[in-house]
Amino acid sequence: MKNAAFFRTIFVSLAVALGLGFAPAFSQTPANVLIVGQIAEPKSLDPAAVTAVNDFRILMNLYDGLVRYKDGALEVEPSLAENWEISDNGLVYTFNLREKVKFHDGTAFNADAVVFNFKRMLDEEHPYHDTGPFPLSFFFSAIDDVEAVGAHSVRFTLKEPYAPFLSNLAYPTGLIVSPTAVKRHGQDFGRFPSGTGPFQFSEWESNSKVVLERNEQHWNGAPDLQAVVFRPITDGNTRVAEMLSGGIDVMVEIPPDSVSRFDGNGYTLYQQAGPHVWFLILNARQGPFADKRVRQAVNYAIDKESLVENVLQGTAVVAAGPTPPAFAWAYNDALKPYPYNPEKAKRLIKQAGHEGAELTFYVTEGGSGMLDPVAMGAAIQADLAKVGLKVKIETFEWNTFLGKVNPGLENKADMAEMAWMTNDPDTLPYLALRTGAWPEHKGFNSGYYSNPEVDKLLEAARTSTSQAERARLYKEMQTILQEDAPWAFIANWKQNAATRDNVRDFKLQPSFFLLLKDVKKL
Repeated sequence: MKNAAFFRTIFVSLAVALGLGFAPAFSQTPANVLIVGQIAEPKSLDPAAVTAVNDFRILMNLYDGLVRYKDGALEVEPSLAENWEISDNGLVYTFNLREKVKFHDGTAFNADAVVFNFKRMLDEEHPYHDTGPFPLSFFFSAIDDVEAVGAHSVRFTLKEPYAPFLSNLAYPTGLIVSPTAVKRHGQDFGRFPSGTGPFQFSEWESNSKVVLERNEQHWNGAPDLQAVVFRPITDGNTRVAEMLSGGIDVMVEIPPDSVSRFDGNGYTLYQQAGPHVWFLILNARQGPFADKRVRQAVNYAIDKESLVENVLQGTAVVAAGPTPPAFAWAYNDALKPYPYNPEKAKRLIKQAGHEGAELTFYVTEGGSGMLDPVAMGAAIQADLAKVGLKVKIETFEWNTFLGKVNPGLENKADMAEMAWMTNDPDTLPYLALRTGAWPEHKGFNSGYYSNPEVDKLLEAARTSTSQAERARLYKEMQTILQEDAPWAFIANWKQNAATRDNVRDFKLQPSFFLLLKDVKKL
């Protein structure tokens, strides 16, 4: 640690802010140190090993990718790559890299480092492949080869044209880590990260804080902030209390009934629409939800308008399917959400022979974009009881919840809450609704839904170089999925955050990431 005395001061001040000292928390947050109230403990700080936006919000400040999303958009622009060329057939991408860039451990960023990162994920014979798992390596499954063609030039050759490739490189899975640090720490790299980002790792105290300090040598200039402290505060009401008492400077995912408290009066409220879907995974492999009629019944039984208006208090809109309306070019606006119709739900359940079925429902205490999950779960439980379904809720901490849901619901549960913030219309359905994405194939289709026609549409859409053709294919896919109802489609959320008024130049991004390099604290 470069600034040992300074960071000892941070930790003393932070201890007071956390209630570990005797002074009041208000006004005790350290000067020029931003304290962020996160929604959960991170699972890892290895960008290749995680899937949750909660973790991504930290990682985007530790690392850079070859490309990044433009400010306020989901279009890509140069980052560690100064520019790139794409072959006429769409199969070869050549990136020219910035020179004189250093990882936080002092080693050089170069083409060999890029090759190491992608082969580590994709090549099972790579000597450091065992530092995984790599749950979103699907993002780069189209890569046939990656090679250094100079000290600062790298070439990707794809198996077939792949439209989301650049967008996926801008996603956290494409962030570049230090090969030297991976070799040094092995499977523990996620606890001792090293990248090239504007902040570098200082400390991770489990269930308390992750501390990042300013990278004075960042290729795009050093941040104004001396440090950022991410605090996991799972309970939304506790995050609100910490914000009101001065224990944190920024809070994300404000509970709906507290949003108005941060619109003025010493706080600044931020809201930003983005590509978000909140849904219920339904176990289509076994039990009542193996019958499409019961899956449709659940969609009719849940009063989604009431959830949006009363539980979420207008911070979301009812979802019509798996594609968020934020992807305007690919969104099928001809589809309307399932209407609330409990009588029709009862008829469908009776036709399927599942009256009085007993269901197990996995709910999380809090997690990335999960929209007041305990209250939402209780309201859904009550709606399903009205149509004769007996729902038992089992509630878990976020990372425990992911550990139960991601491996699949078979022999465990009938339904589970889930939310995705995504970067391309391809991402969510390809990773979570395709037959090849069943958990045994290392995907996120935890409900085991399968429709060969959906599979064909997804494969065709990701290889098309025509956005108009991709849009047509995605819209057809959405029509089939709404009919098949592999999920209960609930809501599209507008993300929110609040800062104290002494925090300046803070922004929310449609990607749902937190980019803190240009933030100031007065």
